Amino acid sequence: MRFSLRLNNDVTVEQFVAIARLAERYGFDQLWVSNDLFLRSAPVLLTAAAKETERIRLGTGILNPYSIHPAEIAMMAATLQEVSEGRFLLGIGAGAEEFLGWAGIERLQPLRRTREAVEALRALLEGGKPEATSGFGWDDEAFLRVPARRTPIYIGAMSPRMRALAGEIADGVLPLLFPPEIFPDIAEEIRRGAEDAGRDANEVDVAACVWVSIDADPERARRPLAEKIAYYGPSISPDLLARLGLTPADFDQVAAALRAGSLDRAASLVTEQMLRIGIAGDPDEVTRRCGGLVEAGARHLSFGPPLGPDPEAAVTQLGERVLPEFR
Repeated sequence: MRFSLRLNNDVTVEQFVAIARLAERYGFDQLWVSNDLFLRSAPVLLTAAAKETERIRLGTGILNPYSIHPAEIAMMAATLQEVSEGRFLLGIGAGAEEFLGWAGIERLQPLRRTREAVEALRALLEGGKPEATSGFGWDDEAFLRVPARRTPIYIGAMSPRMRALAGEIADGVLPLLFPPEIFPDIAEEIRRGAEDAGRDANEVDVAACVWVSIDADPERARRPLAEKIAYYGPSISPDLLARLGLTPADFDQVAAALRAGSLDRAASLVTEQMLRIGIAGDPDEVTRRCGGLVEAGARHLSFGPPLGPDPEAAVTQLGERVLPEFR
């Protein structure tokens, strides 16, 4: 079993480093941080954490090849490998179309762009040169002038085609599970992608990425996840919502409350059925839901934001009460 944490890049550097230390103390294998636009820089957060930890692997979850050229991503990755002494993991994906739009960046041909970026990054980070025909306009001078070290590349994959691509070319996959119980279907898409490419699917690290809010008080655990679902629930695909017996129309009142500026009311309108998009509850409830994932074949549990009303306490409860059940 592997265990990882995922954080948003809205946390302060001090908070991120404190959580990195806790995660290492409790035996988490990986710590990922997003690089959403107009928040804090994931590479800077990871650099700070690398200097304060020794064992835990540190990853970007995720960088995209639209707002950052792969040449610069390769530079960051090589430098972070140096700073972390080989513990860096490169998470890459097409990025969120809405967020890129804030900066006036078009997200064209996301599948092709991601494939080209991964192939170029792998070449650069193994001390080679990208193929001139592999996109991005590489020429013969496109190579790193600093020591290169092979870096595991994970793809953040939301669509079936992107998950199949991840199975074909990536070392690992970071798929968000809405709800967690869709894991078998996601794993099958990745497995088919790997096997169609002649790869052993067992070589691909598939992280079961879930939204988790944990607290000794189940009611306190409920609120952070309810807020998250109030924001994102209406945009989750109808097919996934149908797995929980929901439709986009079920979120109309939630969305109206948000438009009116009332997060409290929006969160209060999130039902128990909607909350099952993620996992909220005390350590026993989190263990129970994660147990279903493990029974379905998950070998990497990845706990993501909101985590809980107190993120550091949440990491402690996961480390003391949940992880030991699966070791």
